[in-house]
Amino acid sequence: MKSAVIVFPGSNCDRDVQVALRQSMGSEPIMVWHGDAALPDADLIVVPGGFSYGDYLRSGAMAAQSPVMRDVVAKAKTGVPVLGICNGFQVLTECGLLPGVLMRNANLKFVCKDVYLRTEAADTPFTSGYQEGQVIRIPIAHHDGNYFADDDTLARLQGDNRIAFRYVNADGGHGNGANPNGSLDDIAGILNETRTVMGLMPHPERLSDPALGGDDGRAMFSGLVAALG
Repeated sequence: MKSAVIVFPGSNCDRDVQVALRQSMGSEPIMVWHGDAALPDADLIVVPGGFSYGDYLRSGAMAAQSPVMRDVVAKAKTGVPVLGICNGFQVLTECGLLPGVLMRNANLKFVCKDVYLRTEAADTPFTSGYQEGQVIRIPIAHHDGNYFADDDTLARLQGDNRIAFRYVNADGGHGNGANPNGSLDDIAGILNETRTVMGLMPHPERLSDPALGGDDGRAMFSGLVAALG
């Protein structure tokens, strides 16, 4: 399996994803600079977290116009799996690969803590390492993670089982502050229509090794390797 990680000015989780992929694949991901016009052949493309271009203008808006993103979009349309994490999720909405927008957190503050997610769709390459309904603990670190979409878009996401993860309590329920950012329908991650593109705000790469305090995130990467390798 070959994977490519896009690197923007302001990315700060590209190396974390690099390490997580290396652990699961047993080989080195290809780190691709945002200014490159074309991607190498890859079985998986990851758009990592961080603050591309310092979040100037709007989170992910400038990164979505980077030269390499034209090729990311083109390859995604041919079926190459694309994973966007945090800022990467924002970039994928800005370039039209995923619907909806990521707005300022409801409390207008940066939130950095561990949260609980419930796996809602386990029938994708990104989520195959989990079971449907499984609750996992994953860190978040964002200021603009409040997912919003219009009523028709939300209805399609719900009806097509394209909500990959929702924010929940440790017991899998809702309420009592489980939603850290005001995200619509407690959405933490979504899929495109073909289930080959996923964006999520939490950072699985930051909890993919026991040395980091847990490994709930590792199953995402090992599941990708099993599904795509």
